[in-house]
Amino acid sequence: MTNTTTGAEAGTLPKKPSGYFDFSHLRGDIYGGVTAGIVALPLALAFGEASGAGPVAGLWGAIITGFFAALFGGTQTQITGPTGPMVVVFAGLVGGVQAELGAASFGEVAGLVFLAVVLAGIIQILMGVFRLGNTIRLVPYPVISGFMSGIGVIIILLQFSRLFGSEPAGGGTIAAIEAIPGAIASPNLAALALGLLTLAIVFFWPPKIGKYLPGALAALIIGTILGLFLDVPILEQDLPEGFGGGLAALPAFVLPDLGSLGGATTFLVVEAAIVLAVLGAIDSLLTSLVADNATRTRHKSDQELIGQGIGNGIAGLFGAIPGAGATMRTMVNIKTGGVTRLSGMIAGLLLLSVVLVASGLAALIPHAVLAGILVKVGWDIIDVAYITRAHKGPRWDLVLMAVVLLVTVFVDLITAVGIGVFLAALAFVKTIADQQLEGFGEEVVTPLGPEEEAILKNAKGHIQLFEFNGPLSFGAAADLSHKVRDQARDRSALVLDFAKKLQVDVSAARAIQSIAQDAKDQGKAIFACNVPEAVAEKLSALGADADFQQGYRTASRLDALRLAAAASDGKAAPAGSAPQPA
Repeated sequence: MTNTTTGAEAGTLPKKPSGYFDFSHLRGDIYGGVTAGIVALPLALAFGEASGAGPVAGLWGAIITGFFAALFGGTQTQITGPTGPMVVVFAGLVGGVQAELGAASFGEVAGLVFLAVVLAGIIQILMGVFRLGNTIRLVPYPVISGFMSGIGVIIILLQFSRLFGSEPAGGGTIAAIEAIPGAIASPNLAALALGLLTLAIVFFWPPKIGKYLPGALAALIIGTILGLFLDVPILEQDLPEGFGGGLAALPAFVLPDLGSLGGATTFLVVEAAIVLAVLGAIDSLLTSLVADNATRTRHKSDQELIGQGIGNGIAGLFGAIPGAGATMRTMVNIKTGGVTRLSGMIAGLLLLSVVLVASGLAALIPHAVLAGILVKVGWDIIDVAYITRAHKGPRWDLVLMAVVLLVTVFVDLITAVGIGVFLAALAFVKTIADQQLEGFGEEVVTPLGPEEEAILKNAKGHIQLFEFNGPLSFGAAADLSHKVRDQARDRSALVLDFAKKLQVDVSAARAIQSIAQDAKDQGKAIFACNVPEAVAEKLSALGADADFQQGYRTASRLDALRLAAAASDGKAAPAGSAPQPA
């Protein structure tokens, strides 16, 4: 086979694409696209089967999203298709809508389910139009690690029964866990053997051979051939009539079912659309970052979101499951020569040719084989590298990741991400607050003038100078008055320097009010200097300056210190006394 090692592996990188379509890398794009398409084939079938929409919907999802996301996206080497996280959300939507409407089959709810996919595509397009691509990166890594690992656990749990030849129980993760003992107690030994063989192949397939024949594809071929001689459940019953018969296999237009919307059903569809859009955006843009690192290029986040949205929107209109940027398939594309968007389009066209010409063979694939492939996919999604080292890092990040993982598995993804981002934000605010309060009142950043030093020296510790060194967060404001009270316990006058205090919110204003009230209650004079007019107006409007000395505002710190010295009631030390630390 021709050596298709990329420049990245050899130490040099291929030239960046010179235009929207660059045919100067056509040979590498063909190699990369064909290889990525081959890798995507078994995964598309497996994800389609796991989604509840059937393996055909998985194949069309890989074809449609893969082609159009590559055509309109902003990452040259990205391969898009069904992914584990997207399938978990999609399958949850299918189960939820069926339960809500009392439907016995997927066909009865297809119009509503694919309406959510179309809406997700529209939301992603709008995210790109309004330039929200970079904001996706604000989700903290422990949260991403937690929900991705949780999704990996869900995939494994949902496929566990199939490894034993049993159909997975509907109703989500809890039902799948409850079905496992029964599957183990009454196994189909032939299916179990096939599933274990598949696991052995996908986990231990030699990397050298994997360059030419991916482990997942090898497992699919070997498992299907062996399945011909065994009595095991196969995909035949899940494929539509006529599938594989050339143009007859083309998907039909799925008209979104607006008539069935109402109440809880509307909530399920809209919620799933939002989750699919946001999750797909995160998944795709993280893959884009991986591709950037491998190719030394820079993707266009907003354009990528638009491309993903177009792909998912069209997929929903033709009964295909949604997709996102797939990291493994993207890296396969890059490592085997893919350089431009043509490689992703070629991968989609390869899968299309399989559907039109050779898809009848898909009917013979055993369920246990696809289950084994999906278990490996689930394992790869789990962030094992971080989990095994997390105890060596900040404990809070480990706790955060574990909470998000558990909520993802046992509640739902959107709740897990919401809780994770909320807890991460609280932790960040606390960190910033601690940094803002650290050293407050203990040192003065702005150098003191000679007369200012003399005043503080003569005051013999009766004057306390506090300097604000920047905006005060509401987290720091809560402890500010306590810190001032402790440090100014034996002082007779206080000076607050606002020189670097650019803004004051309500929390900070209340903290300043508390400082002034404490000073008044303890008979201490309190003055302020360098107060910006906007800050003074806000303090006055909120009544936060009521307990300051009359004429408390001065134009300079020196004037405030003079007033504080005069108000210290004769407690100033004679000239030459040793200064007290502030």
